[in-house]
Amino acid sequence: MEQENDIQSQGRVVCVVGPTGCGKTALSVALAQRYGGEVVSADSMQLYRGMTIGTAAPTAEEMAGVPHHMIAVADPREAYSVARYAAEAGECVDGILRRGRLPVIAGGTGLYLDALIAGRTFAAGERGGEIRRSLQERLRADGIAPLLAELAAVDPAAAARLHPHDEKRILRALEVYYETGQTITEHDAETRRRPPRYRAVYLGLTYAGRDDLRAALDRRVDKMLRAGLAEEVQALVDAGVPPESTALQAIGYKELLPALRGECSLEEAAAEIKLRTRQYAKRQLTWLRRNKAIHWIVWKKERDFPRALQISAEILTSEGLFYP
Repeated sequence: MEQENDIQSQGRVVCVVGPTGCGKTALSVALAQRYGGEVVSADSMQLYRGMTIGTAAPTAEEMAGVPHHMIAVADPREAYSVARYAAEAGECVDGILRRGRLPVIAGGTGLYLDALIAGRTFAAGERGGEIRRSLQERLRADGIAPLLAELAAVDPAAAARLHPHDEKRILRALEVYYETGQTITEHDAETRRRPPRYRAVYLGLTYAGRDDLRAALDRRVDKMLRAGLAEEVQALVDAGVPPESTALQAIGYKELLPALRGECSLEEAAAEIKLRTRQYAKRQLTWLRRNKAIHWIVWKKERDFPRALQISAEILTSEGLFYP
């Protein structure tokens, strides 16, 4: 009981991170089973309903009776934001802590994970009100250059940081300023100065060899296609999810759309999915390696989960989450 209260009072959580296809689901479930935990997904595409195969969302069998949160909570027609994720996932984590259980956060979307752990709040202006509509009308009439110049006058740091053609973020920065009187640069600086919302122990999974990771990712794509990924994409299209939606920009979905329209073969689409998946895994590793707090567990040729669970237990004990 003392240990459970310590986890709750200190906001202790475990984060299982790593590039796609490295076994985060299996290890997070094993940890939750061992320590009485619940899993919170930190995957920006597992949020959408009807996208189980292509996002590798855990099946009921893979969940093994462990409660999972933030999976299939959004309609694929809507654009789910990091702000909404940080708020809703935070509610899930707080509920797990109140129940005296261990939150195990698993996923590879670094932006979402960082926002959750930091307890990052997001400036007003998220709902596309009158100011947003006015800015969009000006964008259509005059282009982005005058708006960027306007941003440079009120928030030169943001204007210098953003790409001149990044319309979405330029509009967002202006929207925040006109709705709140505070620049988005000032808001972000305030957020970074606050202590983290949760105290996290990070466990990272990856492969020792690049070729081994590549082979694992290729096998993963082949498995998804055999499991019916093309049919899953077609079902989303048939349900009226527009091709330009955020959900259908996910790797595996976007590349299959041309094949389903007869514009390329399924073999060509599969090759493109494998390429994009490898590129994504590389970006994930680049993001994660900035976090020096991650304890890396490195697979050799094959994944050894009993060994990974033992190493994880030693790390959690050394970090003071659990007693030997």
